[in-house]
Amino acid sequence: MIRVLIADDQALIRGALATLLGLEDDLEVVSEVGRGDEVVELAHRCTPDVALLDVEMPGQDGLSAAADLRQAMPQVKVVIVTTFGRAGYLSRALAAGVSGYVVKDTPATELADVVRRVHRGDRVIDAALATDALTAGPSPLTPREVDVLTAARDGGTIADIAGALHLSEGTTRNHLSSAMQKLEARTRVDAARIAEERGWLV
Repeated sequence: MIRVLIADDQALIRGALATLLGLEDDLEVVSEVGRGDEVVELAHRCTPDVALLDVEMPGQDGLSAAADLRQAMPQVKVVIVTTFGRAGYLSRALAAGVSGYVVKDTPATELADVVRRVHRGDRVIDAALATDALTAGPSPLTPREVDVLTAARDGGTIADIAGALHLSEGTTRNHLSSAMQKLEARTRVDAARIAEERGWLV
C-alpha cells in the first residue's frame, strides 16, 4: 500500500483528490492539509510515501514546502499538482528535488499512475510543460530583482516597495529598471506580470 499525503488550500480540490485516489486498491490517503507550512510536521506524524503538493498555499508556497520536506524526509517522494503550468515553477520544483510535476486537469487514473511511478523511483513531468521549460530557459532575474517585482505586483509606489524591502529608493529604481529591461516591459507592473506568468515569481 502506497501512503499518500495531499496538501492543497482548496478543500474541494483536496477532498476530490483524496476520494479519487482512495478508490485505488494500492493507494491510501493518510492525511490532508491546507497550508504549506504544516506539510513537514504532518509528514513526520503520518509518514507518507508520496506527497502531492499544490503551489499556492497559505503559510508557505508548495515549492518551498517541497524543498523543506525533501530535506527533512528525503525518503518521501514529492509531486507538484497545480493549476500553474509555468516553466519557471517547474525549474524551481526540480531544483527542490521533486519527483513529479503535473497539472490539475490530469485525469484521475493518470494521477494514480504518477503516484505509483514516482514511488518506484521514476521522475514524471507533464510533457507539454517540460517542452515549455526548455523553450523558456532559466530566469534572467537576480534574487533582488525578484524581490522588487514581487513587491511591485500590487502597484505600490517606489517608496512603498523600498520601505517593504528595507532598500533605498534609488536602489529600488535600479533593480526595477534592470528587471524591466530584461523582460522588455514598459512598466514595473507589466514586468511583474510577465515574470509571474513565466513562473519566476511566487
